[in-house]
Amino acid sequence: MLRFNQLALSALTVLFLAVSSWNSAQGQSAGLKNVVLVHGAYADGFSWSKVIPMLDAQGFNIIAVELPLTSLKDDAMATKRAIARMEGPVLLVGHSWAGMVITEAGNDPKVAGLLYISALIPNDGQAVVDVVKGYPDSPGGAETREDASGFLYLSKKGMNEDFVPDLSLIERLNVYTTQGPWAKKALSDKVSEAAWKTRPSWVIIDKQDRMVNVNLQQDQAKRIKATTLELNSGHVSILSHPKEVATFIIDAARKLPTQVSKR
Repeated sequence: MLRFNQLALSALTVLFLAVSSWNSAQGQSAGLKNVVLVHGAYADGFSWSKVIPMLDAQGFNIIAVELPLTSLKDDAMATKRAIARMEGPVLLVGHSWAGMVITEAGNDPKVAGLLYISALIPNDGQAVVDVVKGYPDSPGGAETREDASGFLYLSKKGMNEDFVPDLSLIERLNVYTTQGPWAKKALSDKVSEAAWKTRPSWVIIDKQDRMVNVNLQQDQAKRIKATTLELNSGHVSILSHPKEVATFIIDAARKLPTQVSKR
């Protein structure tokens, strides 16, 4: 029993030192303290499970939105409810389909900045079908299936090979079995005004992405004049490269004002 306790204590010490080392490397987090995380299609709030503890360790107030994935309007409203719960300005972070969502919900006056991760970034009046027009279909698109109610989901093959190919077998299984079906009609829902036109933006490009065309991601980042980070990652870098993602979010937040500006 004594040896077991010693081993357990040693393991906890190593974990504590690792977390402390990462926290020290980040330094004190100035800037705004509110971050709202918005997941994409075929996913849920658990997508942020590795990023959340790193942001929390730096003193951020965090809400991970659970989207209904029923329409752009419904998803934007769910995001705005999360924004309303925050006191002070917010950095709004969206993955994949949530790029559409935060571009719409980001017009909320409390939103100080936008951060896109392997995301779709529309212009005024655009829907998903408009954003991807002119770019080759992604491999993951071929593994999309539709149920009797008009909701889309990914096959197990698509999840393993296209959505989260760089995660462990157990993690891939968890993501597959908990995936959030996405209403097909949402593909045609149009944003009103693009919030990135009036707010600073950041973009993470996942260079091994098989769900959102990489050239599209790069072109979007240039078009909105975003501060950009490229990762050698598949589509869900928030799970496969959480440290890099968390650090990028922290750096963006540090550059944003601590008071809501009048627009």
